[in-house]
Amino acid sequence: QVQLVESGGGLVQAGGSLRLSCAASGRASGRTFSTSAMGWFRQAPGKEREFVASNTWSGSYLYYTYYADSVKGRFIISRDNAKNTVFLQMNSLKPEDTGVYYCVAGNYKIAGQTPADYDAWGQGTQVTVSS
Repeated sequence: QVQLVESGGGLVQAGGSLRLSCAASGRASGRTFSTSAMGWFRQAPGKEREFVASNTWSGSYLYYTYYADSVKGRFIISRDNAKNTVFLQMNSLKPEDTGVYYCVAGNYKIAGQTPADYDAWGQGTQVTVSS
């Protein structure tokens, strides 16, 4: 079973930056961290959980990244397979980026942009952007 622990959330002014980290431990059946799809979702108060970004193993030596349109050009997802850690660099933050950010892991063959595509979730970290 995979355990995910996020860190790096906090309060920041609009226009500022934050870097989230997610450390993975344990192992899911049939995959390792380096062959997993890793990603981030977020949930604002009163809203549904939404996809933010993912970094997915291609099946060979490449990794593909995907972003929600709302964060494209401002957020960068990356991973360090040697440390079993995935990062989310968030720049030019806006008040609408406020929410709880969740780290997720899943099977690279099926991982997409819906919550059900992922079988491991962190506890979440709060990001608050003030105007």
